[in-house]
Amino acid sequence: MRGPVLSSAVDFGAVRTEFELVEEFPAEAQAQADAAADRLAAGRADRRDIEFVTIDPPGSRDLDQAVHIAADGDGYLVHYAIADVGALVEPGGPLEAETRRRGQTMYLPDGSVPLHPRSLSEGAGSLLPDQDRAAALWEIRLDAAGEVRSGTVQRAVVRSRARLDYAGVQADFDAGRVHPSVALLPAVGELRARWGRAHGAIDLRLPAQEAVQGPDGWTVRIEPRTDFDAHNAQISLLTGVCAAAIMLKAGVGLLRTLPAAPATAVEELRRTAAALGQDWPADVLVGDFLAGLDVSTPQGLAVMTDAARLLRRSGYAAFGTDAAPQPAEDAAHAGVGAPYAHVTAPLRRLADRYATEVCLATCAGEPVPDWSRGALDEVAEIMQRTNSLASKVDRACIDLTEAVILADRVGEDFPAITMREDQVLLDDPAVIAACTGRPPEGARVTVRLETADVAARKVSFAYEKR
Repeated sequence: MRGPVLSSAVDFGAVRTEFELVEEFPAEAQAQADAAADRLAAGRADRRDIEFVTIDPPGSRDLDQAVHIAADGDGYLVHYAIADVGALVEPGGPLEAETRRRGQTMYLPDGSVPLHPRSLSEGAGSLLPDQDRAAALWEIRLDAAGEVRSGTVQRAVVRSRARLDYAGVQADFDAGRVHPSVALLPAVGELRARWGRAHGAIDLRLPAQEAVQGPDGWTVRIEPRTDFDAHNAQISLLTGVCAAAIMLKAGVGLLRTLPAAPATAVEELRRTAAALGQDWPADVLVGDFLAGLDVSTPQGLAVMTDAARLLRRSGYAAFGTDAAPQPAEDAAHAGVGAPYAHVTAPLRRLADRYATEVCLATCAGEPVPDWSRGALDEVAEIMQRTNSLASKVDRACIDLTEAVILADRVGEDFPAITMREDQVLLDDPAVIAACTGRPPEGARVTVRLETADVAARKVSFAYEKR
């Protein structure tokens, strides 16, 4: 094989056109965002005393969340400030209408198509450091085992002290100099991960591809993840579990749902693990088994890939509405191990604004505002539609990048790992593509590039036993 697989240019404009992604907002919606101000400022608690920090990818400016964790007796006190978008977007106005049309921010390798105009999502609504900001402030107390003692939310004004990124926080932690506001994040993250597995949670640690542009051109790589990524995600999951509990008690809300895996699927996964030499004792829960799986090995990666069948048919479910007076009998989320709601990314995801409003009203002992309650059924449908769109956009961008960087390599051989008998992962670049010839599952193989069609965004390989 020749040198590095790179391309100096990948044009994602065709993807934007195909999926009708337009950044520009209608003039009235843009004007409302430019003038956005906290319409509920008078009733806020002043919690600028809490030394919040944000943790996001480098360069991010749409900062939804800020965190502070402290010891609380033998447990922990988690403060999680979430951008209070509901106080910045006027109900019934043109900006709310446009965000309902968009549903969520769409991310492409060369930039995003935002849910809100950047003057709001990266300005007035973002929890940027050294700025007073309107927030929905969660206060969650955990016991020594990571069980929730209490979880409430109120409107507050907060002030972040620092904007951190995952790799930097991980490096600081490893060097023993982590920011004190998140020094306890690993302990809480690990506790909550164990709590989730004990309650049946399943966490798929599959390789996530990303198209990236470096100094020498575009390529595809596996998205780097640190331990702090996982720990920080647990705080978001914890908050979503508390939010779901509040809404279920109130009898109105919007849940993120995922059905439990059928027993037959778990048994099939056991057979796959056995066939690939992965030890899975009978008394070990599926979540614990997957958590201990070494996905850096071909066999471990193949089993984890096969485990994706356990988590299917995710959705959103509104309840306490005319269309759905009661929550579904099985309202839990199999990936979390409990009922769960999206409330921690309102700058980037529509559902969070409306679900947060239910929680704020309930915790304040007030009626849920009509603008939130009356929209829940529609918001559930919007999120279902735009989640599908976001997946298609992401896949199209990866597929296009793969085809462009491999376009002049047809006929060449590449080292790879078999993820399934019809799919391989190249060592470099990190292309995941279809493969004919039934390569042995969970094995290191050499495959030949058969197709790299830029127009069709299609890449395929072939395996021949040697």
